[in-house]
Amino acid sequence: MAEARLHAAGLSRAFQMRARRAGLKGAVADWISPIVSERVVIEGVDLDVRAGQVVGLLGANGAGKSTVVKCLVGLLQPTSGTVRIDGLDPFTQREQVVRRLGVVFGQRSQLWWDLAVRESFDLLAALFGVDDATHKARLESLVAALEIEDLLARPVRELSLGQRVRCDLAASLLHGPSVLVLDEPTIGIDASVRTRVRSFVRARADGGAAVLLATHDLDDVDAICDAVVLLDHGRPIFQGPPAALKTWLGGVRSLRVVPRDHVPDEAVAALSARLGVAVGREGGALRVPIDVDAAGRTRAVLDAIDVMDVATVEASLERLLADWYEAHR
Repeated sequence: MAEARLHAAGLSRAFQMRARRAGLKGAVADWISPIVSERVVIEGVDLDVRAGQVVGLLGANGAGKSTVVKCLVGLLQPTSGTVRIDGLDPFTQREQVVRRLGVVFGQRSQLWWDLAVRESFDLLAALFGVDDATHKARLESLVAALEIEDLLARPVRELSLGQRVRCDLAASLLHGPSVLVLDEPTIGIDASVRTRVRSFVRARADGGAAVLLATHDLDDVDAICDAVVLLDHGRPIFQGPPAALKTWLGGVRSLRVVPRDHVPDEAVAALSARLGVAVGREGGALRVPIDVDAAGRTRAVLDAIDVMDVATVEASLERLLADWYEAHR
């Protein structure tokens, strides 16, 4: 197996927290004898992202995703553990690393607010020492892929969030990085732009880049991720393919059956007993779990009910994850 382009082992980060006492006396006491505690934000995080892979970093608000990202790209020094990007240490070999690394933070822009988009691109290329011919060819390719030709002459401050995200993606790739780290790139943007961004990110991985995607949007995971890491209170609790995560969360496939006529409760109960599973109602339809013996259960349903329509439904990762967090609060 190819060596990981982005690697983290035993990554942990703790912060020193100072308590604040009330009133003037409390302020004096805080100055003379501060109460300091340690808060562990992430602990024991292992990550490997290889060329051609998109790995999703998942977790609820406060799970530690952004802290992991900041440690990986060299913005935060980890308390313990190691990070390597193409085998290089992002803290001691900073200049070599930034030439191999592209980063997009969905809520922050690396573009200059008052400059036209093209001028920001030209400045970034100059900062990285990209020659004119390479810059021109690379920019033409990125502009076409992200459909931002009509944005190049506009000041960054005039862009919508979705337009800015597309321009930030282009900016992060102008120096030809081998590793791309994206922190919530699709947050707050409309569906059509999300689809375009996902397709672009998947294409970069297919072209040989290693991509880490920290996201709240589980449609991102289903659409483009090869593997996921799920964090809970700063600790990884699952690593593997998205389909395996659904199974781990207790997800199953089911049949959504639309009968021609209303099926009485006693008939639903009889079908449940016959199949050995709980057949549920969903509006006017019935839902039948088929994670085991799919063919046999489907035949039994068709024998028992006059069916108008039937479809296989995959468990929603978003719903499964929401249910898991609710059960483990």
